Amino acid sequence: MTTLRAFTCDDLFRFNNINLDPLTETYGIPFYLQYLAHWPEYFIVAEAPGGELMGYIMGKAEGSVAREEWHGHVTALSVAPEFRRLGLAAKLMELLEEISEKKGGFFVDLFVRVSNQVAVNMYKQLGYSVYRTVLEYYSASSGEPDEDAYDMRKSSFQRYREEISYTSASSCETRRHRVTLSCSSYAMYQGSGSISYNLQQLRHKKF
Repeated sequence: MTTLRAFTCDDLFRFNNINLDPLTETYGIPFYLQYLAHWPEYFIVAEAPGGELMGYIMGKAEGSVAREEWHGHVTALSVAPEFRRLGLAAKLMELLEEISEKKGGFFVDLFVRVSNQVAVNMYKQLGYSVYRTVLEYYSASSGEPDEDAYDMRKSSFQRYREEISYTSASSCETRRHRVTLSCSSYAMYQGSGSISYNLQQLRHKKF
């Protein structure tokens, strides 16, 4: 059975089979330790029954709460070639999104190479969309030109964007989720169709 657990310092000596992938960004040891020290809940690894590391996701929380820019950021996501097409990447992303939502994040974002269409398509299937293109984000080697990146984002409340019907003064219902909150903190802007509410008053569960 695959185990999803917190990444540890010892894993830094065991994840070479994942980081040898040419499209996986590899950082110095202090960089990983910084994430482990500041955002350990955003650093998750998948471990096979035999003890091999299958993949990991590393992220953080950043931005401004006042300007509604507080969000989760995916710094790295990679699955070893021999463990791909098992849905691990999607599961790791789901876990980070849940953590970001619990931390009050308004959205989750990530950067991906424009040329990495496999990853771009995967993120789109997971509900992400291209927010902007960042020119020359990735530094190239061997004299090749730097590569652009897509800044892709997904709203933390995207799962609630289906049609909402009011069932009472204090609850709202969608086809997939029931959201209970105080309607005094729920405001819908007719012009933009955007929704805002107090995260502390929100509870959801699948039918």
